[in-house]
Amino acid sequence: MHADGTRALPLRVGFAGTPEFARVALAAILQAGYRVPLVLTQPDRPAGRGLKLQASPVKQLALDHGLSLAQPRSLRLDGKYPDDAAAARQALQDAALDALVVAAYGLILPEWVLTTPRQGCLNIHGSLLPRWRGAAPIQRAIEAGDTQTGITLMQMDAGLDTGAMLLKEATPITPEDTTATLHDRLAAIGARLVVQGLADLARGALHPVPQPAEGVSYAHKIDKAEAAIDWQQPAAVIERRLRAFDPFPGGTAVLGGQAVKVWRARVIPGTGTPGCPLAAADGRLVVACGDGALELLELQLPGGKRIGAREFLQRHPLTKD
Repeated sequence: MHADGTRALPLRVGFAGTPEFARVALAAILQAGYRVPLVLTQPDRPAGRGLKLQASPVKQLALDHGLSLAQPRSLRLDGKYPDDAAAARQALQDAALDALVVAAYGLILPEWVLTTPRQGCLNIHGSLLPRWRGAAPIQRAIEAGDTQTGITLMQMDAGLDTGAMLLKEATPITPEDTTATLHDRLAAIGARLVVQGLADLARGALHPVPQPAEGVSYAHKIDKAEAAIDWQQPAAVIERRLRAFDPFPGGTAVLGGQAVKVWRARVIPGTGTPGCPLAAADGRLVVACGDGALELLELQLPGGKRIGAREFLQRHPLTKD
């Protein structure tokens, strides 16, 4: 029985995750009534202007529910932090898990982790596998111009997102979607799918399907250096990258000698020298690209907040090409 008098569901489910995407899934697992004997999350990280140590969203939820928590710096028994790994191994063994749910944890799981839970590890992955295996599936799907993505619940193996698929659900990528909006939609789908998957697991109704060999692609981690806008590229490509890199790392450019971040833009017809303004008056800022032009809609000056083009031009007047 839970402390509130409700009956716990039969599976003992561990959880490994760190950011908000994972917190949503853990909250759904708890809401569904599963026993969660152990939560793994990344160590606290410096954040904010004061660079104070901040607990991950998953840690905060685990503490709110009084769950047992471990924050190893590594899970490799032969790595840099063997004591952390050994302590985590003991905690996982003591938890006697039926399954470990993994969502955006941030540490590679060695073989000993994958085989400790009785029925292995289930991963909530933010793409329709085998497309966009890897660290940044949401961003790369938007950047590539994909029209849909989704969630794959996967049985983890030793490869990089190569395990058998258990459940899938697709969602469209709209022309307005940013990584922030798509992240929230996928987090909700992932939470619903993992609860369904655990119910199926408990009654022996999960049916693993191997990933096809065709259609494999890799979503490499986003590098801050990718923020620099290359105006030689087509306007449509740049616009997708801006949406893919919102909220991180944004798009960076130099306009009229001023370094700025560009967050939102619209593709419009236009020709001119790439990177030069075609219009910079009456609240409109249009910049030529390698093919077409972009009307910049939302920008940010250093140390400031996001503002519209009209306010930006009032603070930093430009002249058109």
